[in-house]
Amino acid sequence: MIERYSREAIKKVWTPENKFQKWMDVELAACKAHAERGTIPWEDYNIIVQKAQFKVARIDEIEAEVHHDVIAFLTNVAEYVGPSSRYVHLGLTSSDVVDTAFSLLIQDAGACLLEALDACAEAIKTQAMTHKMTPAMGRTHGVHAEPTTLGLKLTVFYEEFQRNRERLVAALATTKVGKLSGAVGNFAHMPPEVEARVCELLGLTPAKISTQVLQRDRHAHFITTLAIIGGTLDKLATEIRALQKTEMNELVEPFSDKQKGSSAMPHKRNPILCERISGLSRTLRGYAITALENQTLWHERDISHSSAERIIFPDATINLDYMFGIMTRVISGMSVNVDQMKANISKSSNVFYSQQLLLKLIEKGMLREDAYRVVQRNAHAAFDSGTLFDDKVRQDERITQLVSEDEFKAIFSLDCYLQHVDTIYNRVYYG
Repeated sequence: MIERYSREAIKKVWTPENKFQKWMDVELAACKAHAERGTIPWEDYNIIVQKAQFKVARIDEIEAEVHHDVIAFLTNVAEYVGPSSRYVHLGLTSSDVVDTAFSLLIQDAGACLLEALDACAEAIKTQAMTHKMTPAMGRTHGVHAEPTTLGLKLTVFYEEFQRNRERLVAALATTKVGKLSGAVGNFAHMPPEVEARVCELLGLTPAKISTQVLQRDRHAHFITTLAIIGGTLDKLATEIRALQKTEMNELVEPFSDKQKGSSAMPHKRNPILCERISGLSRTLRGYAITALENQTLWHERDISHSSAERIIFPDATINLDYMFGIMTRVISGMSVNVDQMKANISKSSNVFYSQQLLLKLIEKGMLREDAYRVVQRNAHAAFDSGTLFDDKVRQDERITQLVSEDEFKAIFSLDCYLQHVDTIYNRVYYG
């Protein structure tokens, strides 16, 4: 991921230094498991633990000659360890180390993502609580439907974040596995007991069965989960920037005093942060396709997945972490134009009360089809003429002969749309 879209904590997960350290962790855990079984002398194990080191620059130098990163790593480690290095990588194949270490890297990246997700969800919850009863027009097909509250709009996203958290935890569990089963996964040179002990030392679960590599459905599950989460952020960003349109002007993402919106038009305050989130979410969906393609390997393994994973895993996790950070900033700092929301509600001449009137006429005995037509004609006439819907229907004898003035007042009240907010909040936040 380019520096522009990287945050420090998760960027460190994918550094060469951390990758090789994870390789070292796997190798040392394997040496310990062997020492416990007596296949490596404790004296040599202690020398390995004391002397094992690596330098990224030296590994790169060796790899330029041998064209094999694991061999380059082991050669460099051996330069530090000396004769006892003959016990390093005992009975292992490269993928035993690389795939098991990769699982550790995914867990580290996942921990960063969970923290970022929780921070963003908390920002949404804070705004949802603040605007629990702030009336806002609900729109379907982009057209005024019925009023809701800004708090309810945000609560929909908060709940989706909770589902995304469950998805991410599940995907991390799926990838929290190791394999040290040898060249085709048959344990010919590495007993299953060593694999179990190594995984125990590393905090992983042994794969029940593997080939030379861990099966890539696990990794596809993880990346597609990130794409789904990115879709939620895209949806939220799209909602905010749609509500920032001049014609709506209900929400405005943060805009600093020194910020400039356009090289040509000084008046512009553009929703660039939300647009950035929407753009970056598209890359996540592309990575998901790549991860799905990586499931298919020849026979017990090939390395067609490897080059792609070197790109998509760091990029996808760093990308999503950055998106969380930007969205947290947007939600926490956005301007909420409450008065404009009220003004926008009034723009539709109160025709959104149509369903309440429809139900009242049905209650009074009118056939639904007849009631629908009567209400629809009045609503369209009111909107087209700019007349208040409640004034319009009070002139229709088909309605006034069934509906009393007190009932009219109850029908044309926002209370109907607010009466169950507490029930919904109790379900989501306190249930």
